[in-house]
Amino acid sequence: MSNVESSPAEYLLEDGGQAQPDQSCPGAKVEIITSRDVPLGGPRAMTVRRTLPQRKRSMIGAWCFADHYGPDFVAATGGMDVAPHPHTGLQTVSWLFEGEIQHVDSGGNRGLVRPGEVNLMTSGAGICHSETSTKETRILHGVQLWVALPSSARETAPRAFEHYEPEPFALTGLDASRSAGEARVFIGELFGQSSPVSTYTPLLGAELKVAPGQEFVVAVNPEFEHGLLVDDEGIQLEGIDVPSGAIAYTGVGEKTLTVRNTSDREVLAVLLGGQPFGEEILMWWNFVARDYAEIEQFRQQWQERSERFGVVEGYVGHGGPNKNSDGLSWLPAPALPNASIKPRDNPPPVARPSQDGQ
Repeated sequence: MSNVESSPAEYLLEDGGQAQPDQSCPGAKVEIITSRDVPLGGPRAMTVRRTLPQRKRSMIGAWCFADHYGPDFVAATGGMDVAPHPHTGLQTVSWLFEGEIQHVDSGGNRGLVRPGEVNLMTSGAGICHSETSTKETRILHGVQLWVALPSSARETAPRAFEHYEPEPFALTGLDASRSAGEARVFIGELFGQSSPVSTYTPLLGAELKVAPGQEFVVAVNPEFEHGLLVDDEGIQLEGIDVPSGAIAYTGVGEKTLTVRNTSDREVLAVLLGGQPFGEEILMWWNFVARDYAEIEQFRQQWQERSERFGVVEGYVGHGGPNKNSDGLSWLPAPALPNASIKPRDNPPPVARPSQDGQ
């Protein structure tokens, strides 16, 4: 899913340093990053809950963008229909809980995004793609994530599309007589499971389905910072209640995390992690760059339909072949902001429990 805001915010994200966590108290400190509602599209806009980037916490490892949406009944609205649009300097990671989305990109790749199957697209220096919910889809529910590419890969990584269906496995809870739920590791390694999907910095992405009333301990990489994105009320991380749609963040240095479901129903969550990203990046619309001059160049090249991004062949929108429901065959870039972009520091990788993430 693209960022199709008509007036997208701009973000200059700077390395927050390598501060170490305070180990004077047992248990991981938890910082809550609350979400904000963002309408995507025109009159039939889908509303998503955006947790990254925020003013107080911009990245978790190389994870630089997190939208969480649904469950939305899209049969009445037409669903998702994003015409070809560009990306630079990133990887998109699509993970669905419910529904189905058709992906077509300028690298010549086509694929269906289905629940429990990760789809990762690498933009390299530039790519464009379309995303359309299938006509059979009644409900859309999932997350859309972006990963910033490091300088060593952002111009040289080829356009690529990877698909992987991780096997679910049972979670062992503190109450051994009952299942604590199940997990799927779609990026990196966790619980002794690993994903073959390619990333250019050390990362983790895993879906957790937490059974009612259950609690379990996750052994995590202490070199990573982590964020637990929760789908609904009822989840606690280290005994801290996490609001629906929010991320519970913990900094580097933690070896275990304790997750508990206090509700009487199964609750979904996505655990993200990675080594702190040591580079400054600038984000605007669908571009990840290093400075504003690059943003201006990328926008001009997209508007001129340059070869940097290629061409999507075979896009069929809800408005017919090569058109979305608004009659667009491609998504024009918004106007650039009038004001200059000011630096926005990403804090050191240490949780700040007194902050609300906004």
